[in-house]
Amino acid sequence: MSTAAPAAAPAPAKLDDLMLAMDVVDTLRHREKLVEKELDDDSREQQLIERLRSLYKSQGIEVPDSIIAEGVKALKESRFVYTPAPPGLARNLAALWVRRGAISKWALIGAAAIVAAFGAYHYSVVAPRERAVEAARTELTQTLPRDIAAARQAIAAEAKAPAARERGEAVVAQGVAALQRGDAAGARAALGELDRLLAALRQEYVLRIPGRPEDQTGFFREHPSFQGRAYFLVVDALDPQGAPVKLAVRNDETNQTDTVSRFAVRVPQQTFDAVRADKARNGVVQNARLGEKKRGYLDPDFNMPVLEGRITRW
Repeated sequence: MSTAAPAAAPAPAKLDDLMLAMDVVDTLRHREKLVEKELDDDSREQQLIERLRSLYKSQGIEVPDSIIAEGVKALKESRFVYTPAPPGLARNLAALWVRRGAISKWALIGAAAIVAAFGAYHYSVVAPRERAVEAARTELTQTLPRDIAAARQAIAAEAKAPAARERGEAVVAQGVAALQRGDAAGARAALGELDRLLAALRQEYVLRIPGRPEDQTGFFREHPSFQGRAYFLVVDALDPQGAPVKLAVRNDETNQTDTVSRFAVRVPQQTFDAVRADKARNGVVQNARLGEKKRGYLDPDFNMPVLEGRITRW
């Protein structure tokens, strides 16, 4: 039986001399204790070379002694060791350049945050403030002057008594003076007064005495404000269709103004007695219309003598 021939030994691997030298340096670095023991003694450098040769040979790599010696020398000289550049502007700029991707990303995020914050501030603070300033300017220079002029024209067209027109002109003068001094609140107050005056001029109603048997037609009061006994007739303010009309009436006993459609008008005793006699005849007041307020006038015209003084509660 024939015996097979032994396999041929693999050819030693061939590496570039420079790469071999670098590998030698790397091997030495990974064996720092060995390096510390052997390289501190120059006389034992040859022994280190022998050990490295054996190490490579066990890995199937044949490294010439010259390359191993070159690697040991390179390690001593730190030839293949990276030495960082000293701190300075150039190093800092180089570091920034290397990290430019991350820096650009965070710079963009920061810029976006700044833009968003500025936009939010402008939208929530600056823009409303600017709109408020512009609205106030427009109100003073356009809206209020236009509305006051329109109310003045409407009052002049409605008023049929000189006293009403004079009162309207006095309020207009107050509004114009307020506009000239930049007093929007004063101008608005004048405009409100003009609107109330115009509404009063357009009102139409009669003051009718409730004359049914169960109605209270009149009464008298004794109060310090009247300086003795005062006589009153009860009246209802009614529009041309007979519906109640709300009027602002000042109560002379309380000095308060109430909005009512039924109130009492102070009259001389002879007027009071005449109405009482009218009702006493058949239980119904025949001459029940005390006065009438016509459009274009501020005050009603009375069919009977009346006095100053009104009461809203009794």
